[in-house]
Amino acid sequence: MMGLKEGLKAIFNRIKNAVFLDKAELDGIIKELEKTMLASDVDVSLVMNLSQEIKRRALREDLKTLEKKELLTKFIYDEIIKILGEKNYELKLEKGSKVLLIGLYGCGKTTTTVKLANFYSKQGFKTCVVGLDVHRPAAQEQLEQLARKNNIKAFVSKESDPIKIWKNYENEIKKFDIAFIDSAGRDALDENLIKEIKNIYNFILPTYVLLIIPADIGQIAKKQAEFFSKAIKIDGIVLTRMDGTAKAGGALASCKQANAKVYFIGVGEKINDIERFDPKQYVSRLLGLGDLQSLLEKIRITLGEKEKKAIVSEDKFTLLNFYEQICAMQKLGSFKKLLDFIPGLSNMNIPSGLIDIQEKKLKQWKAAIDSMTKLERESPEIITGSRLSRISKGSHVPISEIKELLRQYKLVKEFSTGISEKKISKLAKRFGLNF
Repeated sequence: MMGLKEGLKAIFNRIKNAVFLDKAELDGIIKELEKTMLASDVDVSLVMNLSQEIKRRALREDLKTLEKKELLTKFIYDEIIKILGEKNYELKLEKGSKVLLIGLYGCGKTTTTVKLANFYSKQGFKTCVVGLDVHRPAAQEQLEQLARKNNIKAFVSKESDPIKIWKNYENEIKKFDIAFIDSAGRDALDENLIKEIKNIYNFILPTYVLLIIPADIGQIAKKQAEFFSKAIKIDGIVLTRMDGTAKAGGALASCKQANAKVYFIGVGEKINDIERFDPKQYVSRLLGLGDLQSLLEKIRITLGEKEKKAIVSEDKFTLLNFYEQICAMQKLGSFKKLLDFIPGLSNMNIPSGLIDIQEKKLKQWKAAIDSMTKLERESPEIITGSRLSRISKGSHVPISEIKELLRQYKLVKEFSTGISEKKISKLAKRFGLNF
């Protein structure tokens, strides 16, 4: 099934390639948009209102002399923003904050608990996680393993009473700036779950309660938000599985209908695959317009100081710096995901096979650099003849790939003083692209 991103990308390519944007073509584009939104499980009435409003704005008499393609792009952008959410909400946590995560079974609470603890630890907070899910087998072990892997303190116990677990660790928890609390779920919202959540809430008195909802349930997100809100005060939503579902648009639209604030979205399985939800930036990425602001925040949150310096370096740029950049960029995520953040590139029809080849090349380049001496990394211009052969044998990387690595190094060297829109634009022009 085609997702929201792929559908919108096809629509915008159609607008861009249209010779005449007359009423017939406009009708065709709007029908395609309706199919895309409905396939993403957005409520029918919302979709009909969206298409009617776009048509009304696009057919205004006073717009005839203006550039219709740019206007239609803007109209679609504006109306999608209205459906998915017009405001971005920031979860402002301070020292002493306690964040309780709730939701049904299998929604991703445990993983999200650790992701949020990691997210805020990168902002200078001393964070911990607390396991109060006493029903799901191995829930405590999973939380502890995820936390340990990412250097986050976890408070877990084999105790069967969540209140007792909290009492046992309460004094230790107070030593941390922010505590993220994992709770139990159920297959459905039943009386036992409501009773347990209320008991935990009344005893702990959390600063915030976040409801975790998987985006693949689409419109049902609205019902879940409303059901949980009747049982306990919900401060906001975290939508998980946003990267692997065709129903993400429906889930976002449903949360907006339920007046639920979406604070974060989960965009993958890795620890850093969580983002603050900003509707305008999110829709901008969907439409292939890029999102440099989120990319820079991703760099800031994901990478350590040494890795940031590898990407934003003011020192002499050597092959070692290039090597560190490759390692840092791999930590940020797949090449395909990073393209979404860069204006223009995310809307290009780059075959997935080509992206896979590029990621394979990065691994080969990393292996080749590992086989080089310190002198060769600092002065790559000396790598010729016998040195090339030795590096190739040592890394099992063809000489042709090592030569390409050296060519790419020279290209990247020009941009070694940091990331900026101006430099990305300049780099793009070298490949025949204009933004």
